[in-house]
Amino acid sequence: MARHGGRGWYGRLVAAAVGVTAVAAATSVWTAQAGSVGGQQAPASPAPSKAAPVSPVIAHASEGGAHAVNITIDDGPDPVWTPQVLKLLKDNGVKATFCMIGPQAEAHPDLVKQVVAAGHRLCDHTVSHDTAMDHKPEAYQSKEILDAERQIIKASGGVKPMYYRAPGGAFTPYSRKLAASHGMRPLGWNVDSKDFERPGTSAIVATVQRELHLGPTLLFHDAGGDRSQTVAALRTLLPWLKQQGYSFGFPEH
Repeated sequence: MARHGGRGWYGRLVAAAVGVTAVAAATSVWTAQAGSVGGQQAPASPAPSKAAPVSPVIAHASEGGAHAVNITIDDGPDPVWTPQVLKLLKDNGVKATFCMIGPQAEAHPDLVKQVVAAGHRLCDHTVSHDTAMDHKPEAYQSKEILDAERQIIKASGGVKPMYYRAPGGAFTPYSRKLAASHGMRPLGWNVDSKDFERPGTSAIVATVQRELHLGPTLLFHDAGGDRSQTVAALRTLLPWLKQQGYSFGFPEH
């Protein structure tokens, strides 16, 4: 995974994060029922089952199978570019995964709710997008991940992010396990479109077409500056992917 540099604008956006709420998982138990049926004790009834554990292994594959691609959109939401990306996805019948920065989600809850209402999935992309967080203490990593999770849940109206993507791929064993314990599958990528560098629409398209054989999870951005090239590239790539016989899925969870 390539790291993205020069992205300190997030750090300047972020005020001190407030608190971290830990969520304890419930344990499934069998409870005996009072009374009897026909002289026999009523059978035990199972309590609601615990959600399946989430793997801490970084996900790359698609739930859609071998000939599906995962469109992932990072760093938003942004009031200028996210609506344009959402319209393109809707026009092409595509669902995507939006990896959101906590303060961005907090600042634009209407956009977070639009993403959810359109059937897309949410991903925790930390508070300050620190691409060196894998060299920081565990307490710092925890605050970055869990505070962003809290901000995204609040902005969405209660919808939890299903994934965690480390900024620049700066995962650690600790951060992966922490995210998984909160129901968020660590999420990688196979194809970096390089759209963040704004190399030109044709260059973004060419990069995706050239590197698609590397795997199904494609990385784009809807914030962090002028994303007009990303929008233009998606306008070309989404129909092209369909023409190549690809379907669109979500990353494995």
